Amino acid sequence: MRDPLWVPSEERVKQANITQFISFVNREYDLEIDSYNQLYEWSVEKTPDFWEAMWEFVRIRASRRYDVVVDDLGRFPGARWFVGAKLNFAENLLRYRDEHVAFIFRGEHEKSARMTYAELYDSVASLAEPLREVGVTPGDRVAAYMPNLIETAIAMLAATSVGAVWSSCGTELGPGAVVDRLGQIEPKVLFTVDRYPYKGRIFDVLPRLEKIAKGIPSLEKIVVVPYMEEKPDVKRIPNSVLCSDFISHGKPREIQFEQLPSNHPVYTMFSSGTTGNPKCMVQGTCGILINHLKELILHTDLKRNDRIFYITTPSWMMWNWLISSLAIGATIVLYDGNPNYPDWGNLWRLVQDEKITIFGCSASYINYLKSVRAKPGKIYDLSSLREISQTGSPLSSEGFKYVYREIKEDLHFNSIAGGTDINGCFAAGTPIQPVYAGELQSPALAMKVKAYDENGTPVVDREAELVCEAPSPPMPLYFWNDPDGKKYKNAYFSVYPNVWRHGDWIIIHSDTGGITFLGRSDFTLKPSGVRIGPAEIYNIAEKFEEIADSLAAGQDWKGDQRVILFVKLAPGFQLTQDLKNRLRRALREEASPRHVPSLIIEAPDIPYTFNMKKVESAVANILNNRPVTNRDALINPESLDFYEKSLPELQKE
Repeated sequence: MRDPLWVPSEERVKQANITQFISFVNREYDLEIDSYNQLYEWSVEKTPDFWEAMWEFVRIRASRRYDVVVDDLGRFPGARWFVGAKLNFAENLLRYRDEHVAFIFRGEHEKSARMTYAELYDSVASLAEPLREVGVTPGDRVAAYMPNLIETAIAMLAATSVGAVWSSCGTELGPGAVVDRLGQIEPKVLFTVDRYPYKGRIFDVLPRLEKIAKGIPSLEKIVVVPYMEEKPDVKRIPNSVLCSDFISHGKPREIQFEQLPSNHPVYTMFSSGTTGNPKCMVQGTCGILINHLKELILHTDLKRNDRIFYITTPSWMMWNWLISSLAIGATIVLYDGNPNYPDWGNLWRLVQDEKITIFGCSASYINYLKSVRAKPGKIYDLSSLREISQTGSPLSSEGFKYVYREIKEDLHFNSIAGGTDINGCFAAGTPIQPVYAGELQSPALAMKVKAYDENGTPVVDREAELVCEAPSPPMPLYFWNDPDGKKYKNAYFSVYPNVWRHGDWIIIHSDTGGITFLGRSDFTLKPSGVRIGPAEIYNIAEKFEEIADSLAAGQDWKGDQRVILFVKLAPGFQLTQDLKNRLRRALREEASPRHVPSLIIEAPDIPYTFNMKKVESAVANILNNRPVTNRDALINPESLDFYEKSLPELQKE
């Protein structure tokens, strides 16, 4: 067995939330569990007992208790959780109403704010009432096109307090990408801002809103939160109103938390849009709530006196996950802007100044620090920091070692992985186990995770598919506009019957019990850990008359993934530098900076299947030195010759 990078002290183990939870289940269920591994085995063998224990331990607030924890574990998909319970998502996040600080906000453009739990409750109350007045009722959709502001969280809490279903896109997305997502669910109300800063520049949102309003005719009200201007002119935006004119003034009332069934929708999350419009995954109130609390309390060891931070935007499920920290009563630190502007020390000054205890980031952020030889631990006072949480894409063993060498020797490096699909984790860490380089510490509690080979046989110590053999509360209730469940089943259950196939390559290590993630097994792009569907790139690239066809694939590169865009040119055109520049500009403005490829290369042909679907997976396999196994499914298999011949040069650049 390899030497661990970190071993928790006896005091750390003693004080951990998960240690208290083990004592709780031992007492309540007459058990003798004394390790995480034993707790995990109990959680997947006695799943209803585990979730019953979680309900009690995290003190779920409900006006009516459930009749049964799960109706049928054998129905996968389709198992229903906490049947009969009635509760409200926002009420569980707003259980504190005191002078403890709920939010600390820092913006790139020298803006800052603080808000206590008492102020947060009153702010939500002032917004919930006007939402009801404009006709928002349970099941209606309320959406946001917002930066990472306190106001974004307030809008989510107000919407869910009245029973609305929440969806959000960060302002880094272009209007087309927003319409592709939010337009499908037909929201009644949209929250947004006037402008926002990024990397020293100010971006105007209002012209985009005109396009979004036209593209989403269901919008009855667009609420504009002034961010960069005190009173922006919103006259050109249909059905728009400034937030200050929308909210209720005077003494805030008590919030009337709508009591809803446990499986009432709370969030709609969006897939990457790999083969067309992003899929809309509808997630349930109790499932998301209890799983977030499991991950925050047991895996992250979040306590009320903690200050937790994550590099995220409202486009990413880590934003939803982070905001659930309110249920623990911790202080959430929000940052809006470029994390490395004006320099790499930006966020480490934030850790130092605000005494952040849990710092969340992506693998690409750590790789960037490593590439510029940053030494945060030697320059900044990181005495408050006791945990770094990392997700988004796999981090190399060298990345793990860098954290302990250059940031801090004594901290819990909590590498986690899961997906937007479940708004949570399939694998995570615990503060009572050692950390090994390149490994997530364990499958998450009550997630029956295995690695399947091509025959559907569980294996260890070799690369295989991540699967989950049993249902769990945070899995989607259904996909939007998928009445027969066909899209849902095809997304996860088409390869292994009655087993969730997630689309990640992993290795489960028999000696440590840890899991190494190797990247996506499908063709979703993931630069800097952000999921991008190739179709989102094609929709923009193929608007150019010079481009007849295109294909985007990801290549593992320097600890991250880079996107390479291959373009098949229309007759008579050449791939000039001017065309590349115009294409990159369009992708940046109409989609996001993450959609801009690292390389744009001319290709003579694009591979297709017989039913005329592009085969990104074949090209991605070539770029990453993996075998191509589906040549027989191609209508033009000879097209792959070009990519194979190009590989030596692409490995040099």
